[in-house]
Amino acid sequence: MEYKDYYGILGVDRQADAKEIKKAYRKLARKYHPDVNPGNRDAAVKFQDINEANEVLSDPAKRQHYDRLGSQWQQYQKSGGKPEDFNWGERAAAGNQNYSYRTVSPEEFEELFGAGGGFSDFFTNLFGGGRQQSPEDRVSQGFYHQERPRNGENLEHPLQMSLNEAFHGTKRSLQWEDGRKIDVKIPRGVKTGSRVRVKGQGVAGTGGGGSGDLYLTIEVLPDKRFLRDNDDLKTTVQADLFTMLLGGKLSVSGIDRKINLPIPAETRNGRVFKLRGLGMPKIKHPDQRGDLYITVETVLPQKLTAKEKELLKQWKSMH
Repeated sequence: MEYKDYYGILGVDRQADAKEIKKAYRKLARKYHPDVNPGNRDAAVKFQDINEANEVLSDPAKRQHYDRLGSQWQQYQKSGGKPEDFNWGERAAAGNQNYSYRTVSPEEFEELFGAGGGFSDFFTNLFGGGRQQSPEDRVSQGFYHQERPRNGENLEHPLQMSLNEAFHGTKRSLQWEDGRKIDVKIPRGVKTGSRVRVKGQGVAGTGGGGSGDLYLTIEVLPDKRFLRDNDDLKTTVQADLFTMLLGGKLSVSGIDRKINLPIPAETRNGRVFKLRGLGMPKIKHPDQRGDLYITVETVLPQKLTAKEKELLKQWKSMH
């Protein structure tokens, strides 16, 4: 019976945290899943080892038990002891007096892990179980079709886009390391922090279980023209002194159209105009939109002529 190096199987350090273990498992599970490698006996055995390693290292209690007893078992075998003579219960008691251990019955083991266990002899001896089988026996007997259905895990993937793409909605093509490629549609109105669900594109399930989902985490990049505030947009435009004093119309570029903004006479510098329904689409109701806020700033004339200065002095004297 061979010692199983679960850390080596997942390709992680012995001090790896839960996040690193989860990431390594997902990557390998996609690569070696039987559905991706039909008829590949080696991939099927590798996939079982990956699942077994994840089953232990992702569970703090199992991982602690494995780290203690697994290393003692390996040392015992290297020192010349026979694997079948290793006393798991005795080693558990000797390793930690505060640790209580018992071997679960075959019925309890089946309830916890499914018929046949789906694990190696090493796992079975470490945690208890019924009749032992080699990985090759389980593959040849169609084990992967006998295990209990397990749904695959969900995946998350960051996705950046422009404000214009968020306004109109967009499409993206995503390609994974194993060559799998999918096209996804991003709805109108998404914002930074939005999560777009793509059903069935996560980690494949096992034993007939369904695949997990893919969640796209959206980041809308800053825009040079507009500042976004939830579903509202804000922008600043400039108007000359005469338009601000005498009134007129100002051409403003909205996110999807040109706007002729009426400027009343004697408009104060920094006045904010609110245009209803010209902001961003609301993600749950894309036919509805937020508002557009336009701040108008006065641009003072530069390089005045002598005559212009004289006229301004006359105007000033009238007040």
